[in-house]
Amino acid sequence: MAIRQLSPETINRIAAGEVIERPASVVKELVENAIDAGATHIEVVVSGGGLSLIRVTDDGSGMSPDDLALAVERHATSKLDEEDLFDIRSLGFRGEALPSIGSIARLEIRSRTDGVAQGSAIAVTRGAKAPVAPSAVNRGTVVEVRDLFSATPARLKFLKSERAEAMAVTDLVRRLAMAHPDIGFTLQTGEKRPTVFAQGDRSSAAWLERIGAIMGREFMIDALEVSGAASGASAPMRVFGFAGLPTLHRPDSTQQFLFVNGRSVKDKLLIGAVRAAYGDLIPRGRSPLLALFLDVAPSDVDVNVHPAKAEVRFRDSGRVRAMLVRALADALATAGHRASAQGGVLTVESFETGVLPNAAAQQYSPQMPSDYGWMPSPARPPAFAETTPSPFAVFDAPSANAPVMHAPPAAEHTIDKPLGAVRAQVHENYIVAQTRDGLVIVDQHAAHERLVYERLKTALANGGVATQGLLIPAIVELDADDAALLADRADELAELGLVLESFGEGAVAVRETPALLGDTDVEGLVKDLAAEIRADGAPRALKDRLDSVASRMACHGSVRSGRRLTVEEMNALLRQMEATPYSGQCNHGRPTYVALKLTDIERLFGRR
Repeated sequence: MAIRQLSPETINRIAAGEVIERPASVVKELVENAIDAGATHIEVVVSGGGLSLIRVTDDGSGMSPDDLALAVERHATSKLDEEDLFDIRSLGFRGEALPSIGSIARLEIRSRTDGVAQGSAIAVTRGAKAPVAPSAVNRGTVVEVRDLFSATPARLKFLKSERAEAMAVTDLVRRLAMAHPDIGFTLQTGEKRPTVFAQGDRSSAAWLERIGAIMGREFMIDALEVSGAASGASAPMRVFGFAGLPTLHRPDSTQQFLFVNGRSVKDKLLIGAVRAAYGDLIPRGRSPLLALFLDVAPSDVDVNVHPAKAEVRFRDSGRVRAMLVRALADALATAGHRASAQGGVLTVESFETGVLPNAAAQQYSPQMPSDYGWMPSPARPPAFAETTPSPFAVFDAPSANAPVMHAPPAAEHTIDKPLGAVRAQVHENYIVAQTRDGLVIVDQHAAHERLVYERLKTALANGGVATQGLLIPAIVELDADDAALLADRADELAELGLVLESFGEGAVAVRETPALLGDTDVEGLVKDLAAEIRADGAPRALKDRLDSVASRMACHGSVRSGRRLTVEEMNALLRQMEATPYSGQCNHGRPTYVALKLTDIERLFGRR
């Protein structure tokens, strides 16, 4: 078969298949053009999920009639110096979007520059371009796309429902709005009310407000400001943004927003850096919430590696990863013992108005024995009277105006502390403490587990864990394979203060244990460690393996559920939590305490 040159229309449709995947792809290209044009407000209107109509209106610099005619030609752009493909400072640069859209839909562009009385318009219908004509339009540009994919109807069967396509457009606009808080956005997708993001500035507060409008109020409350930079022989780079507390996480990564030079990306390197920074602070299979923005010199990043420009390549990926991990780790460390405020909100929402069961109401019935010194007449229901002793007289309780007789708490355990002063222990597991503006409920086992774990990691980082020798070595019988696994990892375990050796087939002898664990269940600890090592089939770095083993040790060395604690012990636990980073969550990523505000408690009782 002879080789022939494809027509320009066919070439544009092939290019459109790479650039225009769905209606959201059209919105992305048009809104990015508006941002590059210096717009301060952008309006997006979508009908039929974007298949019937997409209209993007901006107040940017606009285009002259000559520029307008050239804008719908392939590879025509004002944003790129053809001599340098590695100095891209705009969101768009290839000059493919408008001709690609015009080849598969009905495209109309109206635009006017500043200082010109009349604007211009051009229409492209399925590849056929009309001449430029005068048009009445405000300063800026209006782009309308109708009957998307009408020239390639086969593409329609690969699209989702109109609602799903509209949701994809909404997600796209939210990402662009998040990256540009100094631009106002209005989105209308057919819902009753449009989504509006008011124009702000690029200050930290305005940025958080814009992010909170997209990610929700719970993120705003629990957000930590992230800031970091990396300098060196090459151009400097920086990262800034906001990350949620470790106790605020989701089963998916849909609430992770990553941007490079204002461009939303899904990069494996950045996702891996986020996972490494949070480490053991969140449960496995869960994802933290965050919005991070990287500023990198254009020469140090390649954005021309994906048709939709959704992926990037860094010149020095190790430097980028190290900067991101360090910035996130510093932000998480400053959080100290903080836990997500969402835990308290959910706790309050779970309360129900109390209703005494009928059985309780029958306790003071006419058939009650006369132990209380009274017997109501069977002819009439019981009632309180001055001459009748109160049935509550049996309770040895003070009257309403009686002075409080208990001693005040010790000076160092005041309610002004972040986690307050202990008031009770309930169910031998939960510590109830009073703060100045509410109360705190602490899971004693989970909290102490994190404290022991952090002390183990600190000791490991400082050269080793202090050990205590056993007067008589503990012989632990195991499966032969488990005993062999422990023997193979004996050197690693010794770094954590657990000294053991083989003791025949199917047994190990434990000679020393970590001093931090105190009088621990050696047999249970060894068997759990064997199970941990056996489950960890994939090879990992030594530090990761040691952290995993240290976490298991901390679980065995912490205060157990069901143990009664003295007031001094409980207050000491709270003070240690306040002084220990990451103590707001246990080793498994669950919160160690829940804080309830006094205002929320008052609402439960109708006081507010």
